[in-house]
Amino acid sequence: MSYCFFFCILSLFKVVFDESLQRCLDSYLRHAPRGLDPSGLSSSPAVADMQRNIHRSVFMVFLRMATHKESKENFITPAVFAEIIYNNYLFDIPKILDVCVLFGKGNSQLLHKMIENIFTQQPSYYGDLNETIPSISQVFDTILQMCGIQSEDTGTGQPLKLNANKCQTAMTMPEEELADLLLYMCDTCTTIHSFLDIFPEACSTFKEHNFLNRLSSFYEMAVPDLEKAVKKRNFNKSLQEDMWRRISHSRKKMVEIAHLLLQHTCLQPILEGTESMASCVDDLLQNFTAFLQEKRFLADYDEQFSIADDISLLQQAFPHLDDTRTSYLLQGVESAWECVGKKRSFPSSANHSAGAKSKTGRDLAASQKEGAGVLGDRDELIGAEAMTDVPCKGDNGAVCTVSAGELESLLCHIRDLLPDLGEGFILACLEEYGYNSELVINNVLEDKLSPSLDKLDRAMARPAKKELPSVLSTRSNAFDDDEFDVFNRDQLDMSRIWKGRRQRESVRATLDDKQHIEEQRERYQAYQTVVDEIPIENDPSRDRDNAFGTYDYDDEYDDTYDVNQIGANDLDEEDELLNRRPFTTPQVLRKGKQAQEDDADEDEEEEDKNEAVKKDHFVQDPAVLRERAEARRAAMQSRKGYRPPPASHVVGGPRGRGQMQDTVLDRRRKEANKSRGANHNRRTMADRKRNKGMIPS
Repeated sequence: MSYCFFFCILSLFKVVFDESLQRCLDSYLRHAPRGLDPSGLSSSPAVADMQRNIHRSVFMVFLRMATHKESKENFITPAVFAEIIYNNYLFDIPKILDVCVLFGKGNSQLLHKMIENIFTQQPSYYGDLNETIPSISQVFDTILQMCGIQSEDTGTGQPLKLNANKCQTAMTMPEEELADLLLYMCDTCTTIHSFLDIFPEACSTFKEHNFLNRLSSFYEMAVPDLEKAVKKRNFNKSLQEDMWRRISHSRKKMVEIAHLLLQHTCLQPILEGTESMASCVDDLLQNFTAFLQEKRFLADYDEQFSIADDISLLQQAFPHLDDTRTSYLLQGVESAWECVGKKRSFPSSANHSAGAKSKTGRDLAASQKEGAGVLGDRDELIGAEAMTDVPCKGDNGAVCTVSAGELESLLCHIRDLLPDLGEGFILACLEEYGYNSELVINNVLEDKLSPSLDKLDRAMARPAKKELPSVLSTRSNAFDDDEFDVFNRDQLDMSRIWKGRRQRESVRATLDDKQHIEEQRERYQAYQTVVDEIPIENDPSRDRDNAFGTYDYDDEYDDTYDVNQIGANDLDEEDELLNRRPFTTPQVLRKGKQAQEDDADEDEEEEDKNEAVKKDHFVQDPAVLRERAEARRAAMQSRKGYRPPPASHVVGGPRGRGQMQDTVLDRRRKEANKSRGANHNRRTMADRKRNKGMIPS
């Protein structure tokens, strides 16, 4: 047995049977400081150097434990190696997660080969990972429960406890518990992100458990409450800054976890042009559609990884994409930005041509500085993490992403620490640095302000707010200046205003109201008595009474024949008697159409004599009627210039002798236009007619 092979076997069996070594490795994985842990490197250079050496040695031990092949001649068979590491618990899913988060910075390629070798040689670890993901989801439920938030999944599976409303919230829990909760959430998100970033093959397993939707819903429910608690509660300044840094770091990692899952399960297969590209496109659009309900998560995701760029990539790779669906998604993204109260500060610069992560320069710089804090300088790490999600100069410059109340809070926060600064100068600094008070304070104290801010007076007062003209002077409404316009009237008729439903009069009161009868009575009184007023001339020679008696009406006088003019119209001469109008038969009593004689016109008399008297047939001959109708139709068609269609030669000659060209054309024309005049639905219309009862069945 060679020395190398003996050492390979000896080192592996030492790890298996030496329990103290296993406890040492487990202890280091459990207690080694992460990136945002308060306990970082020691201030002593010697202690810090010793800690780096220990960190490197532990990493080399784990790397050696995952290697079964020393060289081509000296190795352990994969089956034996898989059995040793799995049965002796040399590696398990929690250990692999801790290894990724501790040693991932700068060693991603080595860790990827190491973890890939473990999962390849022992596929049982995929089953362990499948059983671990529900526990990770349970972590999110625990955080929501500690914050007093009812999860969407917990309410359906089990009944709500009676004391559920008495649990503490993020606003009421002690400071230590809130700090531990934020550390717990930050460590969980960082660990999951490191594992998925180093070993992307695990993304498909997370997708099977619907982890993406669970993560987005947790983000939407937990992050706003935790941010509100950190902002509103009174903490120590250093503690408050540390908690805010953890929340920002957790938000960033959760968004990046979602992007990793979409990148390796949907986007990457689309770029590679696999057979399942259509299903991947549909899955990606479904995930984006599910994000529309989580407005805050969708806006933060779109801020780091532009959804519009992903959709543009889909349209290039999959031309048959539904435009209606994509436009709906883009409108949903815009709506999410509006609901959150943000505005897009810069256009997306994502590049998907090589299938890489769509990170902006700010995200890339932040990702290069984060990771396992023990390998780098602690001060540099804290400074980098403090810059998490803080826009650089020019990112948010002219866009105010905070409300008026939050802006006043930022001003008071900075004025408490730097009372010599004017409010105008502080506002300019906040606008320059994206309304981040920590960044403003840090740059002012370290004298690292931009040149544009150095030129300003630090005691500059706040500019006076311009008073906008009243909208009442420019408003245009259909109800302006009416009786209820409170903007132009100081007093209103309150009797015209009713609160609630107006009580109508009862039926008895309506029937007793006779006002309309009185109104009609006055109208008809004008037609009740008719009096003829006769003017009487003022004659001084006559007595007034005698003059009135001349025109007075006498009831005893018989005026029956007063209207008949007797003797004035008597016909005394013979000519007048002969010229009297002759007797004519009334029109009602006439039979048929009798001609009227007119002695004054001789021509008409001749026409009347020559005209034959027509017989009064009850029913005329149908043949005659058809001839008359045909004559009228021909006359009308001749007036309109109608030409009858040429004769159709559809019949043609006998078979076998060929047909003339006119016959072929007529048959083709008949075949093409036969649907215009034929009745192809005669059976349907006959049934319809029978169903209406027009024909007895």
